Amino acid sequence: MAIWVKLPCCSGLVLLFLFLGLLLEAWAGKIRYSVPEETDKGSFVGNIAKDLGLQPQELAERGVRIVSRGRTQLFALNPRSGSLVTAGRIDREELCAQSARCLVSFNILVEDKMKLFPVEVEIIDINDNTPQFQLEEVEFKMNEITTPGTRIPLPFGQDLDVGMNSLQSYQLSSNAHFSLDVQQGADGSQHPEMVLQSPLDREKQAFHHLLLTASDGGNPVHSGTLHIRVQVVDANDNPPAFTQAQYHMSVPENVPLGTRLLTVKATDPDEGANGEVTYSFHNIDQKIAQIFRLHSYTGEISNKEPLDFEEYEIYPMEIQAQDGAGLMARTKVLIKVLDINDNAPEVTVTSVTTAVPENFPPETIIALISVHDQDSGENGHITCSIPGSLPFKLEKLVDNYYRLVTERTLDRELISRYNITVTATDQGIPTLSTETYISLQVTDINDNPPAFPKDSYFTYIPENNPRGASIFSLTAHDADSDENSRVTYSLAEDTFLGAPLSSYLSINSDTGVLYALRSFDYEQLQELQLKVTAHDSGDPPLSSNVSLSIFLLDQNDNAPEILYPTFPSDGSTGVELAPRSAEPGYLVTKVVAVDRDSGQNAWLSYRLLKASEPGLFSVGLHTGEVRTARALLDRDALKQSLVVAVQDHGQPPLSATVTLTVAVADSIPDVLAELGSLKPSTNPDNSRLTLYLVVAVAAVSCVFLGFVILLLALRLRRWHMSRLLQASEGGLAGVPASHFVGVDGMRAFLQTYSHEVSFTADSGKSHLIFPQPNYADTLISQESCEKSEPLLVTQDLLEDKKETFSQVNFL
Repeated sequence: MAIWVKLPCCSGLVLLFLFLGLLLEAWAGKIRYSVPEETDKGSFVGNIAKDLGLQPQELAERGVRIVSRGRTQLFALNPRSGSLVTAGRIDREELCAQSARCLVSFNILVEDKMKLFPVEVEIIDINDNTPQFQLEEVEFKMNEITTPGTRIPLPFGQDLDVGMNSLQSYQLSSNAHFSLDVQQGADGSQHPEMVLQSPLDREKQAFHHLLLTASDGGNPVHSGTLHIRVQVVDANDNPPAFTQAQYHMSVPENVPLGTRLLTVKATDPDEGANGEVTYSFHNIDQKIAQIFRLHSYTGEISNKEPLDFEEYEIYPMEIQAQDGAGLMARTKVLIKVLDINDNAPEVTVTSVTTAVPENFPPETIIALISVHDQDSGENGHITCSIPGSLPFKLEKLVDNYYRLVTERTLDRELISRYNITVTATDQGIPTLSTETYISLQVTDINDNPPAFPKDSYFTYIPENNPRGASIFSLTAHDADSDENSRVTYSLAEDTFLGAPLSSYLSINSDTGVLYALRSFDYEQLQELQLKVTAHDSGDPPLSSNVSLSIFLLDQNDNAPEILYPTFPSDGSTGVELAPRSAEPGYLVTKVVAVDRDSGQNAWLSYRLLKASEPGLFSVGLHTGEVRTARALLDRDALKQSLVVAVQDHGQPPLSATVTLTVAVADSIPDVLAELGSLKPSTNPDNSRLTLYLVVAVAAVSCVFLGFVILLLALRLRRWHMSRLLQASEGGLAGVPASHFVGVDGMRAFLQTYSHEVSFTADSGKSHLIFPQPNYADTLISQESCEKSEPLLVTQDLLEDKKETFSQVNFL
């Protein structure tokens, strides 16, 4: 509300003063308004949006609000109009009592900037209180010999309003004996006194009734009345007298109830009832009268309610002493209250942020805090602090406000929640403090990739595993939280043996469990090297890799495979030759076997499982060599059948067997001769062998007949030659260690033997020479085992020279 005053003169000077006042107000930095008391709720106080430089709609958007401490909110913000309005009916007398100016201070907080603007509103008094006397009626006793001009102090009237609305004048009803005189006190207060104008005569009038009226200066004028009753008594010529004109006393505010604080003393030299003095309060505030008790006969003053320095620093009171005849005397008592530190600081969190991301920069505002102490002096001086180990600090603002800010960047992975204790401590003795707690949640951002406990992993799995079996499990941990810590797993793309890795293995994306999609074969694949990637679900997602080595363990799933002797493709049986002259230990043949497994599963041992002549042959446990165990005798059968077993050392062990047929003879003719002399045997095996030998003899005979026919043909062709056909000696070409010779339609392997077959033109008889065998303890090469060279017979059919015939294979 603006009040314009028109001044006819000196208008330029007035404007200058007004301008200087505005500058002074701007320098003070406060926004000031005024509003009358007792206005309705919602009454306009001032345009706060305009004074803050904001639009009305910005008040809500920027979090503009009123903050004040320890007081009922008297004002509110109207977000539509942007104005400051009253929050209810305001009673100035309740707020400020008799203070000349009633100022209400608070702060406007612009929350988005955490900035405070101090506001001061003056409550303008209206004439809403009537002057009142503490008593409705007062009685005085006056001696009839009282001299004119005697003054009798009257009770004060009280008006809670101030200024012109306060008590301004007193009036006394018309009376021939009394008049009213109002004295002006040093503090500007009015003290009414009743003055005796003419002598009293008890016999004429024993009582006088008067009316004292107290009026204020408001519009309309309010007034209050006091009835005065004056009793005229017989003469009493000595009034009471106090020992001191004014009493002073200092007491601490925490003095116990009922403590005797002070004793006033008044004496009266009169005797009897005229000398008996009684004490009473005179012109005392109603609140003070409720706090203190005055003993009417002893003058002792004690407290019946607690003293409060924050309410009254000095309790003033006036004590009246009156004797039995009605003479009075008055004195002043001033009780000074000494402040003690009985009020702990008050801490109010005006604005607070409950959660901040961990990547917020330093100096981020967390809370706005207000502190206040009702004590005074050092007892009301407050320091505010937080624990030094926290990454926060307090910054002092205006008007006992602090703001809590971050001192450095926060890390949720180290501490996800802070319970900040803010301690306000005064400087009294003993010190008092108040703690308030602020809980701050540090929210997560995706700043940590998933991490595996190890840099690499390895595992062993047996071959022949079932499809879909779980073979390994990996777990990566992410120090973040919620979605940022949810980890999924995947396999890096790769190929093995020409096939993608995804055809061998799969991984559960949620659990990290690795599954085999096929059954592995150690003989094909011994090791798998792969990379596992762990992704989190943050934005953007982070990932990490780890290498995994999978080693296959061999299982005994392959039986030994016999490489030698091998069975011919035509279904015949291999035959080994052993001369009858062989000594014990003679190497007849060697069983060669391999195992596709590895390690212990591939260790092989050989043993003689079955023999037609027990004790005649032995088999090397680790070499597989078949040797004669004793010298061969004439009675030993031509055909010896041996069954050799080859077994690995796996669990369970696997084995294979091979059947060897050994022909015991010194030469092939001996073999043929003995074959002819063989008698049929009832043994099925012997009958089968006889059949084979007969077939072999027939085959040899056919071959021999073919040779003879060929020789005759060649001789007839060259009959014209003059020289006789001479037989040339033929030698058996060098034969490798591996030969097969047909006997009875079967191939016999000649391992370390060389056989020379010679035929002459003059002789119809052929002979075979068996050199001493080679006892080398070595395996025959695979190439020699697979290569087949025929046995050759040579004859010279050309003149004067020898001709070599082709080698003929006995098939």
